[in-house]
Amino acid sequence: MWSNLLDPAHLIILLVVVLLIFGPRRLPELGSSLGKTLKMFKDAQKGLEDTNARDQNPPLPKE
Repeated sequence: MWSNLLDPAHLIILLVVVLLIFGPRRLPELGSSLGKTLKMFKDAQKGLEDTNARDQNPPLPKE
């Protein structure tokens, strides 16, 4: 069922539907918002990975 999801015909239909819903004027704004959201998500995910790495390997106590 999901194997042909990224078929070019499906992507064209999706693009047409998005154009009809949002119009060509709002697409750059939506793209920019989506890019910023993905960047924030990746930064947050990297921060969690760094925190988990620190928690798993705590620094040795000084003598």
